[in-house]
Parts: sequence; C-alpha cells; structure tokens
Amino acid sequence: MDDLPLILTSLWQQAPVLVAAYDSFDRLQFANLAFRAAFFLGEDERPLWSEIMRRNFALQRGTVLKTNDFEQWLVATQSRRGKLGYRAFETDLYDGRWLWMTETVQSDGWMLCIASDVTDLRPDERAVRQARDFAIKASFTDELTGIANRRFVLARVSEMIAGASRREGVIGSVALLDLDHFKVVNDRFGHQTGDQILRDFAHRIQATVRRTDCFGRFGGEEFVLVMPDTDGEQAAEILGRMLCLIRDTRPIPEQPEFIYSFSAGIAVAENGDTAARLFDKADGALYAAKLAGRDCIRLHGQGLTDAPAIG
Repeated sequence: MDDLPLILTSLWQQAPVLVAAYDSFDRLQFANLAFRAAFFLGEDERPLWSEIMRRNFALQRGTVLKTNDFEQWLVATQSRRGKLGYRAFETDLYDGRWLWMTETVQSDGWMLCIASDVTDLRPDERAVRQARDFAIKASFTDELTGIANRRFVLARVSEMIAGASRREGVIGSVALLDLDHFKVVNDRFGHQTGDQILRDFAHRIQATVRRTDCFGRFGGEEFVLVMPDTDGEQAAEILGRMLCLIRDTRPIPEQPEFIYSFSAGIAVAENGDTAARLFDKADGALYAAKLAGRDCIRLHGQGLTDAPAIG
C-alpha cells in the first residue's frame, strides 16, 4: 500500500501511548501528540533529549527526577542511555501518572521510545519495581564521577565481540585512557583536587561520546571508551579530538595556569579476540603512548602520535 506510511503516522499520532524517535545525536525527530503533551513540547519542536529534561526539571514538570543536582544526574544517565539494544523501566510524572517506558536502539544510534500509562497498577508493586530499577542503575554507575563503571563497560565490550559473528565489517575498537602524572596531582594539590580532576575529565569526555559508544571509569585514573563498528583510524580521530579538548581545559578556577593531559592506547577487535585479549592489546598501546612522552595516542600495531607531550 502506497499510503501505508501515512496511515501508520496517523495511527501513531492519535494513539494514547507515548511514542517518540531520537536520532543518533539524541535529538527528537518524531513525537506523537501524547508524548508532546506529557513533556510539554510544541508541535514543531525538535530539541535534544537533554534540553527536554533540563527545561522540565527547572519547571518541575514532566518526569520526576529524584536529584538535587541535575547536571550530575544528566552525566550519569547519558553514560548509560542508548547503550543497550533494548531496555524497559518505570518512571513517574509530576501529574501523577506512572509510565512503563521502553527504549529500542538501532546499531546506527536511532532510538524508538514507547511509553504506556500504568497508573492503575498497584502502587506498592510499582514502588518495588522502581526501587529495583534504581538499584540496577547504582550497580552500573561509578560513584565518584557518575559515569558508567567497570562492570557496565565490560558488558558492552562482551556484547560488541559477541555480535561480531552476526554482522560483517569492522567489529569495533577499545581505547584505554589514563590521566598523565596523576600521582603528582594528588601529591601536590591533595586527593580532593584529584577527585575534582577525575570528575572534570569524566564529564567533559562523556559530553563528546557518540550514542553508539560507551565511556566509563575502569578504576583510579584509568578510563575506557568502547567504540563498536569503528576502525583504528576512526578511533584515533575521535581520541585526537578528545586530546585537544582536554588540553584547553582549566579545571581549577583558583589556579587558571593548571592544565592536565591524558594518554590513550587503542586496540581494534579482530575475529577470535576475547575481551581479555582486546584489553591486553589496548594496554600495550597505552604503555607505548606513555613511553612516547604522554599526551598522545598509540594504536596497537601501529604508531599514531598526536602532538608533543605536555610536562
């Protein structure tokens, strides 16, 4: 039927369920009338998801967010949002409604969101399920920085490798990122400032990460970036932009002369690789970057340098 797309669009628009589609940059590209009414969106608005949430949080409408620090909540949520092919959860609105929300994500980063009103379900059961959802989120979140933790990132690496047999082409890349001379920072400025630097780094890098990628803290001053369907050259470009971003950062307002940097090692996944093997390769490349003077990138099996070291 030639008019099937128009019929489907009309059905979606009139449906009582909330329907929305976001592109790979997390910008709203379609929302039916029910979704726009629930989140106070104009007929032609195409905002980023973060803009929708920030605006409604400030006006205490839309989704109820149990946080006093919206920006910290946003970083934590974006580090996990869209990283799974499918997830379902419950959320409540300021108007008293409870929604059962599902997110389906394509390999190119586009996301379909569908929500149904489940307000009539037993309140005690809803509370139990929501408490479970909060506990799951906490188990996947790094407590200091708010981004994804080691457990969540390792799961994404395993998924990337496992999916290699189901598709052709590049499997993906993994990068280990390590802050340079971090012990000196702790010794000179104290651990509180060191924690401030870790949070600054995590938040700045997370803000640049693609929907399809996953960024998390592995422990200490070491971080991991998982990049499915990304070859070594593309990964090096991505990390190069991140190097430039951090070089221009002044994370301590009281000491504008203070700068910091990081080194990175990239490994490209190959058929037969395990997660352990992939991390071994990335760790070897990171070691090479440190030997090269830091503040640079190395790709396993190939020398890629970005710029002279700082400090």
